[in-house]
Amino acid sequence: MRYDQDDRESSNVEDRRGQGGGGGFQFPGGGIQIPLGGKGGFSLTTLLIIGAVMLMFGINPLDVLFGTNGQISMPQMPHSDRPSRSPSDIPGLPGSPQKQAAGDDSEAVFVKRVLADTEDVWNSVFKGFGRDYPDPPLVLYTGITRTACGAGQAAMGPFYCPLDQKVYIDLAFYDELKRKFNVSGDFAQAYVIAHEVGHHVQKQLGILDQVQKLKERADDEATANQIQVRTELQADCLAGVWANLNDQMKKRLQPGDVEDALNAASQIGDDMIQKKMTGRVVPDAFTHGSAAQRVRWFKAGLESGKMDACDTFNTSSP
Repeated sequence: MRYDQDDRESSNVEDRRGQGGGGGFQFPGGGIQIPLGGKGGFSLTTLLIIGAVMLMFGINPLDVLFGTNGQISMPQMPHSDRPSRSPSDIPGLPGSPQKQAAGDDSEAVFVKRVLADTEDVWNSVFKGFGRDYPDPPLVLYTGITRTACGAGQAAMGPFYCPLDQKVYIDLAFYDELKRKFNVSGDFAQAYVIAHEVGHHVQKQLGILDQVQKLKERADDEATANQIQVRTELQADCLAGVWANLNDQMKKRLQPGDVEDALNAASQIGDDMIQKKMTGRVVPDAFTHGSAAQRVRWFKAGLESGKMDACDTFNTSSP
């Protein structure tokens, strides 16, 4: 990605690195509390290592967009045949023990610049629909930290908590991506942040506030997991939408960036994670989608730059 010293860094970053176990938070029962539904948090990848497997990108509360009678619907939005390069007229949306030294800020600066870009894009998009977009704070932490959704732990990977509307990330996660999943590159790292911010966009659109009702109607865990898969795939698509619109505004993409992000989406598919961790693939346990699904939906958003392309719910097979 193309950044220089003059590019803005977001001020909505809370640095908790080096504070240890989140101010003395004790895990109930000595384990990780995984809040769901009204007490949940959204993440980029699924939490698969429960016992043997935890997906690298975090935990989520099955927040999903749906309408009445269980019929899922998408917000209405205007259409445009050609993308605008004006920030005010962009087609898109309506309205691992780790020890990251607080003084080693090269990655932190990058995160702040990516977050600033998400703020600029989504504020412009929401303004075009006459709506406000509250910028989500991003928390940098080491190891364990407090969240309104319970304990945030580095092993979860980056995640979004809808109760406090914050994104959480331990920067050592990026080292894990390189070491365990062969995922590298600036744009791949930006994709991680954009996915979590995509959950914040879903929150602002009312998507996440409705999920618990749909979850309560689910007959079994496999059905609930499928609901979550569709939600996560939409966040992947929204990350692609952001990348498209951000490049229109700021010309950030460089050769190889898209390939890096597609590789990231592929490597963190549920099937790839399960096979790597356990040697078997269990589709009913998917919560973020297969490698092929994640790549397909990220590309849908990236190529269109429009939320119209991100309706992961009204399709027979996501």
